[in-house]
Amino acid sequence: MQLTIRATGDNVKAVSYLLSKNPANVYERNQKGHLVRLFYSRFEEQEVEVTMFVTPDPLEIVKNSAQAYDITHYINDREFAVSSIFCSFIRTALGTALNGQPKEEYMKWVSHPFSFEFELGPVVSSLSDQQVRDLFEPIGYDITISRPEIDYSFHVKAKSTARYLTLKGTTTLQQALRQLFVLIPVMDNYKHYYIDEKEIEKLERYGDGWLDHHPLKAFILRQALRFKEIYSQVESEKEKASTKNEAETAKKVRLNDLRYEKVVETVRSLPTRQSIVDFGSGEGKLSVQLGFVEGVTDILAVEPSEYATLQAIERFEKAASKSTFVTPTPLWGSLFYYDERLKEKDVMILCEVIEHIEERRLPKIMDTILGQYKPRVLIVTTPNKEYNDVYDMVEHMRHHDHRFEWTRSEFETWCASQIENHPYDVQIEGIGDVHEEHGYPTQMCIFVRKEVRS
Repeated sequence: MQLTIRATGDNVKAVSYLLSKNPANVYERNQKGHLVRLFYSRFEEQEVEVTMFVTPDPLEIVKNSAQAYDITHYINDREFAVSSIFCSFIRTALGTALNGQPKEEYMKWVSHPFSFEFELGPVVSSLSDQQVRDLFEPIGYDITISRPEIDYSFHVKAKSTARYLTLKGTTTLQQALRQLFVLIPVMDNYKHYYIDEKEIEKLERYGDGWLDHHPLKAFILRQALRFKEIYSQVESEKEKASTKNEAETAKKVRLNDLRYEKVVETVRSLPTRQSIVDFGSGEGKLSVQLGFVEGVTDILAVEPSEYATLQAIERFEKAASKSTFVTPTPLWGSLFYYDERLKEKDVMILCEVIEHIEERRLPKIMDTILGQYKPRVLIVTTPNKEYNDVYDMVEHMRHHDHRFEWTRSEFETWCASQIENHPYDVQIEGIGDVHEEHGYPTQMCIFVRKEVRS
């Protein structure tokens, strides 16, 4: 199963920057026993051609079908065709292009349209040729559908049911890939991987800017999510038959809750904690919990999103009926703009915030926090990139808006570099279920002003 991308015209070599793949090298990765390979067959001033294909391991398919594909336990031709499984295998390799996050100097090419030709196949689908055309033609592609000729030794049929598609159009690489990642599963007769809220969010994200205007939007959504009810039924049956151990596992606290719990516990342990700034407070979930910490008298919930702030205010009002609750003060604000009101607080918190900021902008932000706001204690949490392997992720990062994710050593180095010019000590801890090899899913750094400890 393969996908070939051909770009012609001026500046087409920029496609290699968007893919973040060196044309001089062959990209090879193993995904669950399947070989994913990407290589450039042509790299010239006016034409670039790159091919990506997956070679399945039939034994791996049988061995892992129950876990990897969750629904069926047999081999059929879709394992060797361009399908939803194919998309899941190549998503990591195309993560930079899908997320539109090449190196800073190449960002201008993300929104640049090129003259593209995409060849993919074989495609095995119950949709007719006309239905397939109706998926791609409304979004600006000229489509050619072909079938390989088959020479049987006995008379069965003259042509294969598998099809090869060639799409031609002028578009950006990011939008083209996102369209393919939505529409390939729509053509798929089966969808083996679990469909959850993350899958729905991914569909909305990849469909942004074009799916709402597609005349077959309702059909596309129905096809893309058509097994959701089946999965719910299967999961319901599993739940009824679960053992006591499985029931206990199901009750495990979500990582986000563990994160808030750890931050609140840290604040509660501080000798001075009257005034708190919750930076990037979102819908106010952490701020509400901080409002119940004994000794806290003032909480500033700083958030740039008006919608999230309105949600937070609603949450604050519901909690305000409790006599011990300190109602947070919502503030519109951003780490990019200095605010006199945030100076010299006891605690400042950046819970899962820094990874949403371009790395190059972090030094100035940290100088503002540690050099001008000067909190007694600064608490920073961020994902541990190494732990993504435990999640068996196919996405580039844990969230589409993350600008980076750091390993433990990268985070430790960064934390140490922040106190070279500022009078703080640092302490690094982990949050969540620890893995023997990959550590904790979330890493936390506590910055404490030195004069506070003396």
